[in-house]
Amino acid sequence: MTYTLHRGDALTVLKTIPDQSVHAVITDPPYNSGGRTSSDRTGRTARARYVTAGSAHDLADFPGENRDQRSYRSWLTELLTESYRTAVEHAVAAVFSDWRQEPTTSDALQMAGWTWSGTIPWIKPASRPRKGGFKQAAEFITWGVKGTLDHSRNLYLPGHFIASQPRKDRVHITQKPIEVMRQLVRICPEGGTVLDPFTGSGTTGVAALREGRHFVGIELSDHYAAIAERRLQAELTQDDFILAGPEE
Repeated sequence: MTYTLHRGDALTVLKTIPDQSVHAVITDPPYNSGGRTSSDRTGRTARARYVTAGSAHDLADFPGENRDQRSYRSWLTELLTESYRTAVEHAVAAVFSDWRQEPTTSDALQMAGWTWSGTIPWIKPASRPRKGGFKQAAEFITWGVKGTLDHSRNLYLPGHFIASQPRKDRVHITQKPIEVMRQLVRICPEGGTVLDPFTGSGTTGVAALREGRHFVGIELSDHYAAIAERRLQAELTQDDFILAGPEE
C-alpha cells in the first residue's frame, strides 16, 4: 500500500486533488465545539476544550478551533463539497463530531451533495461524567454516500463502536482508537484510497494501510504532520512476519 501526506491547509490542498480519485473520506475535523457562549467557542484553545484540567499528558494544541457554528457549517460545507468532487461514485464520507455539532455536520454533509445515510455512535467507557445528569459518553460519526452504496460488496459493518481513547503512546489530544478506525476504513474497497483532510497524528492512515487501502492525508500543523509521517512510514516498514525461535 502507499500513502501521500500533504502539509498545508485542507481546503487549499483539496482543490489540487483530482476528480474521482478517492474511494472514501474519513475525517475528524476541528469541529469547534465545547462552549456554551460565543466567547467560549472562539476564545479557548483546543487543549482548553478537550483536555481535563490536571491531565497527565501535555500534548500540543492544533489549529482551527476558533469558528462559531455558522462559520463552521459554511467552512465544513465547502470542504465536503471539494471532497465530494474527489470521490468516485458509491464513495462514503464519515465525519466525526460531538453532540453539539452533529446537527450542523449532517447539514453540511447534505449541502455538499452527499446523501446522509446515518449517524454512528462511538461510545467511550472512559469519558467525562456530568454532575447531576447523564454522562457524556459518546461522539458521533455522521456518514453519507455519493449516489448509492455499492450493494455488490459483501460487506456488513457495525452500527456503533465501543472503545476508549488511547492512553498508552497517545500523541494527539483527540486521537482516535486504532481499532475503531480499522473498522471504519473497511467502507473503502480493498486497494482503494482513503482521504483524510485532517490527518492529525495519522491514525486514519495507519488503519488504512493495515487494512490494505491506500491513503491520502492533509495536515496543517507541522508538529502533527511530522508525527503522522513517522507513524505512516513505520507502518510501511514493519516486517510482516514473525521470526521463529531457536531450533530444538
